[in-house]
Amino acid sequence: LYFEPITAEDVGNIIAKEKPLGVILQFGGQTPLNLSLEISKKTCVLGTSAQSIDRAEDREKFKQLLDKLGLKQSPGGIARSHQQAKKIARRIGYPVLVRPSYVLGGRAMEIVYDTQTLEQYLQEAFGAAFNQEILIDKFLDDAVEVDVDCLGDGKHFVIGGILEHIEAAGIHSGDSAMCLPPFNLNEKIVGRIRRATYALARELKIRGLMNVQFAVKNGEVYVLEVNPRASRTIPFISKAIGVPLAKLAAKVMAGKTLKQLGFTKEVNPPYRAVKESVFPFNRFYGVDILLGPEMRSTGEVMGIDNNFALAYLKSQIAAGQILPKEGKVFISVRDKDKPAVLPSAKKISQLGLEILATKGTGEFLQKRGIPAKILPRLHEGRPNILDYIKSRQVRLIVNTPSGQQTRRDERVIRSTATLYGIACITTPSGFYASAKAIELLQKGTIKVKSVQQYHKLLK
Repeated sequence: LYFEPITAEDVGNIIAKEKPLGVILQFGGQTPLNLSLEISKKTCVLGTSAQSIDRAEDREKFKQLLDKLGLKQSPGGIARSHQQAKKIARRIGYPVLVRPSYVLGGRAMEIVYDTQTLEQYLQEAFGAAFNQEILIDKFLDDAVEVDVDCLGDGKHFVIGGILEHIEAAGIHSGDSAMCLPPFNLNEKIVGRIRRATYALARELKIRGLMNVQFAVKNGEVYVLEVNPRASRTIPFISKAIGVPLAKLAAKVMAGKTLKQLGFTKEVNPPYRAVKESVFPFNRFYGVDILLGPEMRSTGEVMGIDNNFALAYLKSQIAAGQILPKEGKVFISVRDKDKPAVLPSAKKISQLGLEILATKGTGEFLQKRGIPAKILPRLHEGRPNILDYIKSRQVRLIVNTPSGQQTRRDERVIRSTATLYGIACITTPSGFYASAKAIELLQKGTIKVKSVQQYHKLLK
C-alpha cells in the first residue's frame, strides 16, 4: 500500500491550530527530516537544529562535511536523468548502489552490475524519487557494515552502541543480523569508527540521537550516511545495555544535559547481544527470501550470551530459524563465495553433518578434501534438492545468488525450503555464524538468563 506523504503544508496547518512550544523531529523516521527546514520557519525545532539536519541530508553539503573532517566516502553522484545516471556509473565503475533520494526502508534501491541492468532499473527508481533525483554510489562489495548510535546534548556526546553486521554489505540494515559489541572487527578499526562518530556529532552539534552507518573494506573505514534521528536499532541497543536511550534523548531535547541525566560514558558489555530480523516469507509461497538493499523484515528478536556463537544461536531460535545438530546440509554458492564458505563447510563436515551440493560447489569442496554428494540441478534429473526438501531429508540450505541462468532454480529452492520450515542461509557470513552455533548446539551448552541478570554484569 502506498499513502500520500505528509507535506510541509500539512504540518504547518497542525502547528497553526495547536500552537506547540516546539516540535521533535527525531522520532518520526525520514519524513520529518525532509521537512525540517520548512518546519523550522513555523515553530521551534527541539533537538538538533534544522540547519545541521540539512547538512547531513543534503548530498553536496554532506560531502563537504566529510571532506572537512577528513573522513572517507564511497565515490558517487546525483543523477537527474537517465543519461546522467549512466555517465556517473561509468565514471565510478560497477557495481553501483542506485537509490531514489528521500525514501525510507530502502524502497526501490538496487545493486547494479552492468549498464543494461541500470537502464532497466532507472524507470522504477525515478518513479519512486521524491524530487526526481537518483543517488548513485560505488558499491563496496564484500565490505563489513557497522551501525553506530550516539546521544548528545549539543556539547557532550556518548556512543550508545557499535553494532557489527553479520551479513555482508548490501543488505538493508533493518534486515541484517547485528552484534553488539563487534565480534570480528579489531580494536584499531573500532577506534577509528568511534573517533569518526564523535567528530560527526561535534560538527553537527547533535542534540538528541544520531545514527551513523559505516563500511569497512581492506582496512579502510567509509562513512555511508548519517541520520540525525532515532534509528531502528535504538530499542535493541537500549535493551542490550540497560539504558533507555529514546527517553534520555527526549529529556535532552527538552533541555537536560547528559551529565544531569547520569549518562556520560559508553557502556561496553562483557557479553554479546545479537539482533536478528523476522520475515513473513512462510506466509507467501513463491516469494524469494533473498535479502538486498530494500527492507523486507516485519520484526526483530534478540539473543544474548557471553559467547557470540551462543548469542547468535539464541537469536536464530527466537526468529524461528531452527539450526540442525545432525543430518544433511545442502550447499550451492556462486563462484566468488566458494572460498568464503570453505571453512564453514569444513566445520560442519567435521561435526558429522553430511553435505549435499550442486556440481560446481561439490567439486570445489571435494578437491579440498571435504566430502560432498553432488546432486543434479532441477532440470538435469532426480533426485534433486527439491526431492530432498519435500521428503524432509535435508535440514539446512546454504544458497547464495548466482547468475541470471541459475537464479530461477535458486528462487524455487529457497521458496520451497521456507515452505517446509527448513533453515535457509543466503550469505557466507551467516553460514560462518551458523556453523559455530551448530558446534555449540551439539555440545548442549545453551543456557538461559534474564536480561536483568546480564545488566547486573554492567555494574
